[in-house]
Amino acid sequence: MKKTKIIFWVVTGILAVMLGIGSIFDAISAPEAVEHVTRIGYPAYIVPFLGVAKTLGIIAILVPGYPRIKEWAYAGIFYDLLGAFYSHIAFGDGPDMWAGFIVGFALIAASYIYYHKLQRETLVAA
Repeated sequence: MKKTKIIFWVVTGILAVMLGIGSIFDAISAPEAVEHVTRIGYPAYIVPFLGVAKTLGIIAILVPGYPRIKEWAYAGIFYDLLGAFYSHIAFGDGPDMWAGFIVGFALIAASYIYYHKLQRETLVAA
């Protein structure tokens, strides 16, 4: 169980940092974040909403307990990343942009899998 817990927290920590930095810039409508989102055709007013939603999702994943909220948070973060990935592909951004998305998908998947593995191990140990 200790190994599972370490892997979960390392992967989830990296995910939280990776998404958290961008979500804070989105939440405060930093000019770079607004320019990035408007460049691919979205309105500027969506930026702070997405930033706050991502920040809340990250908090939900990091806070112990609340399994139903965690499930929704994982789903929301996955759909946010999937929508951003699709938007960049549709806009014409090439494969050089895809690496960050692939890493993000791998981190979300690993965090989700190890979260459930940790939950099972906790139930068996109890």
